[in-house]
Amino acid sequence: MLYTLYETQRTLMEPFADLAHVMSKLYSNPQWPFSETPIAHRISAGYDLLHRLGKDYEKPGFNIRTVDVDGVNVAIHERVEIDKPFCELRRFKRFSDDLATLDKLKQQPVVLLVAPLSGHHATLLRDTVNTLLSGHKVYITDWKNARNVPVTEGLFHLDDYVNYVQEFIRHLHATYGQCHVMSVCQPTVPVLAAVSLLASRGEQTPRSMVMMGGPIDARRSPTAVNNLAEQHSFEWFENNVIYRVPSRFPGAGREVYPGFLQHAGFVAMNPDRHASSHYDYFRNLMTGDDASAAAHRKFYDEYNAVLDMDAAYYLETIRTVFQDYNLVNGTWDVVSPEGATERVRPQDITRTALLTVEGELDDISGSGQTRAAHDLCTGIPDGMHQHKTIAGAGHYGIFSGRRWREVVYPMTRKFIAKHQPPAAARETPRRRKVA
Repeated sequence: MLYTLYETQRTLMEPFADLAHVMSKLYSNPQWPFSETPIAHRISAGYDLLHRLGKDYEKPGFNIRTVDVDGVNVAIHERVEIDKPFCELRRFKRFSDDLATLDKLKQQPVVLLVAPLSGHHATLLRDTVNTLLSGHKVYITDWKNARNVPVTEGLFHLDDYVNYVQEFIRHLHATYGQCHVMSVCQPTVPVLAAVSLLASRGEQTPRSMVMMGGPIDARRSPTAVNNLAEQHSFEWFENNVIYRVPSRFPGAGREVYPGFLQHAGFVAMNPDRHASSHYDYFRNLMTGDDASAAAHRKFYDEYNAVLDMDAAYYLETIRTVFQDYNLVNGTWDVVSPEGATERVRPQDITRTALLTVEGELDDISGSGQTRAAHDLCTGIPDGMHQHKTIAGAGHYGIFSGRRWREVVYPMTRKFIAKHQPPAAARETPRRRKVA
């Protein structure tokens, strides 16, 4: 019922938000004789802010057209490599007419970037992808909005997430002979499980794992996110945050944790900061600070675009990661696509290097939560472990923005290169055709 009420309210607000946008344009139109007066600037800014507070935010695109590779402008073609019911494996293929650059692109490491399925779209990692493309072949897990997945596709479980990651790793191994995997926030847990299961079966594992700001051990330095899961029972989450998708969407009838509830939770963590940000936006519009206003719009176009999560996946994540701590307790069993139950054993990983990254000021994944992966992966040789805490960085700062580009990425690139096999050792017939 709540989801239906929310959609009804949003639909009723939509024409008013559109009208506010029109009025903002009207009062700022230079053809209008009073557009340059202070009162016109104030009214236009007010209508613009009202429009942005009331509009619906659709999933944005990655929109990465070119990238600089050692001074050469390289074209990017984005395409879906594997299309699963709840996820697309998206590839950013690079093209260049410069033969030396093309040869360089072919030699660069392959990175599977596993994006969070925790409310925001994978485009939240646009800056991560854009930076990685300067030195790597990049694939990303682009998770689908559960409200758009028909109920005929069945449920999506945490086990399915782990199995998807394994399938994508196998695909890259078959294509290139090897790969590296990077996980940001929530996926650090299922990625560690996926690689552990591959290792336990004796399958090929990635050359390295880079884990950034994730709840490997959510008991360490608990944050508001952890406290919410601990202070409420599993049944509370079932009864209070799970709703059925309304009839107007392809996934009508599917039980989900709605994106609008997740977004409300995000905002509630720092309400003063968001209120100040919107007020600053209003002032920037009045004073003509177009650069600051554009930066605000860019951030909130991404931040306000949220997706629904299948209820089974969400509830299982709450229980497995934040209540029972199955990974760190060694009690996590995953069901494979063939129906076999397998125990997750990170200690079986022996050939995959591990880099963990945390933000000093991270208020989502507390200090030590990601670093805990090293305590679990006891089979990895000492020389293949590395950890870094980024001074002054919050949660988003370790994978987006200046600190990511100037501090985290150079370290990550060096770590991946260190554990990349020589070209002759990884060459495959198919690999020579791709860049």
